[in-house]
Amino acid sequence: MKTLYHDGDTPLHRLSPRVKLIGLAVASVILFWLHSPVALGVAALASLILFSTLRLGWAESWLRLRPLILTLVLVSLFTLAFNGRIDALTVFLRLGSLMLLAASVTATTGIGDFIDEITLAAMPLERLCILQAADVGLSIGLVIRFVPEVVSRYQTIREAHFARGLKVRPLTVAVPLIILTLRSADEIAAAIDARGIRRQK
Repeated sequence: MKTLYHDGDTPLHRLSPRVKLIGLAVASVILFWLHSPVALGVAALASLILFSTLRLGWAESWLRLRPLILTLVLVSLFTLAFNGRIDALTVFLRLGSLMLLAASVTATTGIGDFIDEITLAAMPLERLCILQAADVGLSIGLVIRFVPEVVSRYQTIREAHFARGLKVRPLTVAVPLIILTLRSADEIAAAIDARGIRRQK
C-alpha cells in the first residue's frame, strides 16, 4: 500500500509530529478567522514556500496535489457563481493554504506518528468510556493510508478505459472504484481482527 510520507531530512521532517499537528490545527483556526484577501494571500504564499522546502519535485508535487486542486477549483467556482469574486478569492486562498499546510504535514509525518498522536489525544475520551483511543488512532491512520491508494486505483481504472477506447464517465469510474475500495477495506479489517489489533469489549 502506498503512503503519503516522503522520506527526507528537511527542518519540517525533524520537527516533532505533535508540534506539526498542533501547528496545523492552530493555522486552520487562524485561516478561518481571517477574511482579508491580502492577509490570506500572504498566508497562501507562506504555505507555498513551506511546501517547496520539502523538495518533492514538480512531478511528485503535482501527483500529490492534483485531486486537492480539482476540489479547490470546483469549490471556488461554485462560490464565484453564488457569492461573487471576493468570496471566491477568499475561499480559494483559505482552502489553498490549508491544502498546502496539510500536504506538508502528511509528507513529513509517518503513519505511525499520526496514530500515536491521535491515540494520545483521544485518551481523555477513553477515560470517560466514550471510545477506545487506540481504535480512533488506527482508523485515522488507515484513512490517511487509503488516500494515495484510492487515487492510484482511480488512475488505473481511467487508464483501462483509455486502453479499451471507452470514454471516461463518472459512473463507469465510480462504481469499480467503490467496489475495489470496499473490498480492500474488508481485507484490511479481516487482517486486523485476525491479529487481534482491535480491542474487543
